[in-house]
Amino acid sequence: MEWTEVIREAVDYVERHITEDITVNDVAGQVCVSPFYFHKGFSMLCGYSLMEYVRNRRLSLAGGELVSSDITVLDLAVKYGYDSPDSFAKAFSRFHGCPPSAVRREKVMVKVFAPLKLTISLKGGYIMDYRIAKKESFTVIGSSRQMRYEHAKEDVSRFWTEHYASGKGEVVCGMFGINMDPEMGKEKFEYLIADVYHPATEIPDGFVVRTVPAFTWAVFPCRGRLAEALRDVNVKIFSEWLPALKDYEFAAGYCVEMYDTPDKYPKGVEDENYYTEIWIPVKKK
Repeated sequence: MEWTEVIREAVDYVERHITEDITVNDVAGQVCVSPFYFHKGFSMLCGYSLMEYVRNRRLSLAGGELVSSDITVLDLAVKYGYDSPDSFAKAFSRFHGCPPSAVRREKVMVKVFAPLKLTISLKGGYIMDYRIAKKESFTVIGSSRQMRYEHAKEDVSRFWTEHYASGKGEVVCGMFGINMDPEMGKEKFEYLIADVYHPATEIPDGFVVRTVPAFTWAVFPCRGRLAEALRDVNVKIFSEWLPALKDYEFAAGYCVEMYDTPDKYPKGVEDENYYTEIWIPVKKK
């Protein structure tokens, strides 16, 4: 299934079940894509995570009902999955800029977050460099943390900051950022800040050793300021490369980012020529 169809079916499922319990696993199962790649693809193509989309839609609908009906705040909280009127009121205020009580008392305006609509546009004709490479298994040493898909973007960035602030960067410089979810069916995955492991090296406290299996990888070069280059290439992978791909498909729940040594560049990772790679395991269809 192409990613345009994946997103369309996912949005349709969310809209049909908007007042029910919804998880990434539920939606990924409906569109027959592993949660590992569904979460990444949805976030890259839509600009926010699935659960952010669900929360925004629920709060938008709640605002509309508050304006147009006599439903109580308690009933709205229950209907849209909040544990208490207080937690609902806080989320409502963050989204709409005012508490639910002010909507009726002061007749203030509420915000609308419309359902995603896919439109047809002409794309293609782009040039995107990549290569297919077979790599043997390799072992890394690194800092490890379990991440939830829902907050992965913020948590990964925070993890890197904490890694260097704690002095662990003196042991593991961070040649790799590795996502590992071999089963591709959980709500969490393991994230590693890692370097190549040499067997004779002692493993200090607070570090782990992991082996990345042998795979055929699609390798995408990224050139430019680190955060921007990785984001731009990831978006192209899901919006342009995958839909055009005829011979390969995702093979496993791994994703590797390889970072060049920042010292080689005048501005480090902010240099316009800074080099990184994204590795995605693939297999023949």
